[in-house]
Amino acid sequence: MSTSGGPPADDDELTLPRASINKMIKELAPTVRVANESRELILNCCTEFIHLIASEANEICNQSKKKTINAEHVLKALDSLGFGDYRADAEAVLQDCKAVAAKRRRQSTRLENLGIPEEELLRQQQELFAKAREEQAQAEQQQWLQLQEAARLASMQKTEDSDPEDYS
Repeated sequence: MSTSGGPPADDDELTLPRASINKMIKELAPTVRVANESRELILNCCTEFIHLIASEANEICNQSKKKTINAEHVLKALDSLGFGDYRADAEAVLQDCKAVAAKRRRQSTRLENLGIPEEELLRQQQELFAKAREEQAQAEQQQWLQLQEAARLASMQKTEDSDPEDYS
């Protein structure tokens, strides 16, 4: 994607993840073997296509005197570059993305729909943490006492085994 038309000057150029491209190729053509050179070409074409659309969308955004590229700018870019055939698919994907975002927003408001103030939830959380710390401390204390008892028994056993006086 360099402006000189030649190969890129550095390896830091942004590209799509190869694993994603490979996955798409497998899904679209599961019975066809695709050479590594062809995979690389597909990767470069996809990257160039995205760059082209993004650049055109940026131009449209600037002409609209906006600072953020939105979906409508991308759709207009598809039309202006002669990719209008993709517009319906792009709009369908946009609707799917909006549905997923709306679902996430609904899920995030479940906490608010509980009817419990955030302060109360925080207090309950702190109580649970304190209880867990107390239980952990008790378990550690019990383990420590067991270790001390085991050491005491081992010490007593050692002194009995090494006792020089025999009272029998």
